[in-house]
Formats: sequence, C-alpha cells, structure tokens
Amino acid sequence: MKHLTIIIATSLMFLGHAFAQTTQEQKEQSKRTVEMEQINPKDYTNFKVSDNITMYKVSFKNQYNMNVAGHLFIPHNLDTNKKHAAIIVGHPMGAVKEQSADVYASNMADRGFITLAIDLSFWGESEGEPRNVVAPDMYAEDFSAAVDLLGTRSFVDRNRIGIIGVCGSGSFVISAAKIDPRMKAIATVSMYDMGAANRNALHHSLTLEQRKRLIADAAEQRYAEFTGGKTEYTSGTVHQLDENTNPIQREFYEFYRTPRGEYTPEGSSPELTTHPTLSSNTKFMNFYPFNDIETISPRPMLFITGDKAHSKEFSEDAYKLAAEPKELYIVPGAGHVDLYDKTDLIPFDKLTSFFNEHLKPGKPASIAKIDGTGSIKGK
Repeated sequence: MKHLTIIIATSLMFLGHAFAQTTQEQKEQSKRTVEMEQINPKDYTNFKVSDNITMYKVSFKNQYNMNVAGHLFIPHNLDTNKKHAAIIVGHPMGAVKEQSADVYASNMADRGFITLAIDLSFWGESEGEPRNVVAPDMYAEDFSAAVDLLGTRSFVDRNRIGIIGVCGSGSFVISAAKIDPRMKAIATVSMYDMGAANRNALHHSLTLEQRKRLIADAAEQRYAEFTGGKTEYTSGTVHQLDENTNPIQREFYEFYRTPRGEYTPEGSSPELTTHPTLSSNTKFMNFYPFNDIETISPRPMLFITGDKAHSKEFSEDAYKLAAEPKELYIVPGAGHVDLYDKTDLIPFDKLTSFFNEHLKPGKPASIAKIDGTGSIKGK
C-alpha cells in the first residue's frame, strides 16, 4: 500500500508539473498569436473611412485555438497611455467584416471609440473548415475571444467593452452576452434571430412538415460529404433577378451582388459568398438566443430596426423578452438592408449616446431607463 501511495503521489507531481508546463506554454503561445498590422482602408473597404482613423489588420485565437481575423480601428487623437472604451462589431450572417461590420466599426471609431470588426469562424479570413459552416456556439465564442483581445490591450479599459451585432450577428451577440458578463452594453441592428428564422421563417410561414423536410435533406447530405461527395450550399442571396424574385431577395441582391456591398474574400468565389453549407445549416434549428435573454440585465440592451424592415419582428420579440434596461429604437423610413451601410439612415448618434452613457469610466451596470426620442421605452 505504501509503494502504491508513493507511485500515486509521484504521478500526481508529474501531472502537476506537466499541467503547469502546458499552461505556461499556452500563455506563451497566446502572446505570440496576436498579430497586428497597419493597413490602408482603400485596399480593404468599398466605402469612405475617415482620415482621422488608423486601421489595423489583426488576428487572434479563440478558445478552440482557431485564428479569428479582424479589423481594428483606432482614432488618431487617442492617447494610448490611457485606457479607453472599445466596441466589437459582428457582420450579418453569410457576410464578412469588410462589408457592414467595417461601416459600423469605422464610423464609431470616428466618434472616439476603439472598435474591432471581426470575421466569424468559417467565414472571411477567420479559420475554420469547411468554409461557410454554420456553428452558432462558435460564433458566440468568437465575440468572447474578441473581448479577450481587447481586454488585454494596454489602451483598453476591460470594464468598458460594448458590442454591436448586425443582422444575424445580433442573435449571436445576445447568445454570447448571456454567458460573458464582460460585454457591458449590447446593441443589435436589423437583427435576425437565426434560430427562429430557420425554424419558422419570417412571420412563422414555414410549416412543421417543411421544416422536417429541410432537416432530412441536410441529414442525407452528410452521407454524401462523409464519403467524399460534393459540398452543397443553401439559402443566401440569389445571383440574378427575374420577374419572380421576391422583394426581400431583391433587397439583399442590391447589397451583396452589386458594387454597393459585394466583397469576395480570398480563397472564396462570388458563387459561394453568403451561402452556408446545406449539411450544417440545420444547426440553427437548435439555436435559441432569446431563451434567458432577461439574464443579461442589468447590462443595457438597445435594439435598432427600421420601420420598413422585414426583420422587425425579431427586434420586437427580443425587446419583449429582455429585462430592463432596454430600448427598442425604430428608424423611420429604413428597411432591413438600409441599415447595413446607408450612413444617412443608420442612427450613429443614438449608438454613440448609448455607449457613451453605458461605457462611462467607473459606471456600474445599472437598471436606469434609457431615453430615446422616437423610440419605445421599457415599462
């Protein structure tokens, strides 16, 4: 028994040493894997970026040791010897950071914030194979990894980090914020609940039988891919218009398939942009971002949508379920995609006041009501 005890003790000492060594190696690797390179906005965007901002290309690891790519925007007049508020921005589902996420990040940086637009895993320049995979839990992790990055920068106050999710990322940032209290203020714009949108479609127009058929088709496709067959893609934006194209697809087409917003990341092709893989898209069927949304309180939430947005139902649903402090802000005359890039309609002043109020130095998360002219306030 004494011999056995010595062996166990020795083994535990070895394991402890190995664990400490592994932990140290992980720490050293983490230091090495944050990459930052100054870039020219003209080479990476199809819209105007203020001359008062410096733009950087960054790469960092998420918790699964996958590289997440981003664009970091820093105001020229920012004193890097002090700590400042920062905002993370997520792109619409199927998009990449160079599109609407960079529009929001650059404009909020022009208003004095440090901002970071990221590519979700499996999309854009972020790692993940196969490409265009649907992985909602991984997407939420990417936002937490972005907090890891910003919160370890000497010029960022880790207690003053906010987040903006555009379209599908609206639901991903809610999913992330529920389990990451480091996200101190959460805003969504033209939000799509990607779970409900896939389970029920808009206005609950998808029947249960139709949903089961989609699930069956995706499951069958797994056999094809497992045996080396061709990857199939689904949904996304159409590549041409005809007299039968519905208005919602026309709206997306005008952004993703024209010079207004078209962007093909390196290694992809115009034929694949915006289209998730068929076999993975059913992962959204198990995605319920609004469950427990009230637990985000007392951190504030701002839901922005257009009064003409076909997706307005998702922001309204989230607002009803969320706890105080919360606000539903309606943009007059704005459709869903209008709020991707039309800076004359995007309420940047509203976003600025929201984050200035709730990312103040030393401000604790409170349950104070949020003012907003033309908006709906909490009860």
